[in-house]
Amino acid sequence: MGDRLDFLRKALKRLQETDDICVEAVSSVYETEPVGYREQPDFLNLAVRIDTLLSPEILLSELQRIEKDLGRKRTRRFGPRTIDIDILLFENQERSDDRLSIPHPRMKQRAFVLIPLRDVMPDMSEVVPDDAGVRYYCDMDLPSCENDSHSPAKLPPD
Repeated sequence: MGDRLDFLRKALKRLQETDDICVEAVSSVYETEPVGYREQPDFLNLAVRIDTLLSPEILLSELQRIEKDLGRKRTRRFGPRTIDIDILLFENQERSDDRLSIPHPRMKQRAFVLIPLRDVMPDMSEVVPDDAGVRYYCDMDLPSCENDSHSPAKLPPD
């Protein structure tokens, strides 16, 4: 599948370069054994907090475009992949349809999701399930977009 950390770096860079998205915080990177289909390398996981003007549907389309650009092929549920980008939370919205569920339906049962999420949302009140198997891997840093043209705070003039 390639260099796992490099795929995370590339995905973060693409996210940062996407119009109307500002990356506000990036968690540390954690390594875990795969869930579901186990005949694959361990996963690297992180969480990102963004500010965006995009709707959840358009954000999902942008994330799937990034996945595709990085070589993601959807061949087996929980199978090997270059990158997997999920929307865990979106403001205080709750919704579920064929394309998108917010909050992510299995988020609360997965320490590999909640531990990085707690890094970018320190006030989060969710109880983290058994964190055995979630190992710190490294820190990931990304420049701020305060003066970046992609910041959602900088709307084009009317």
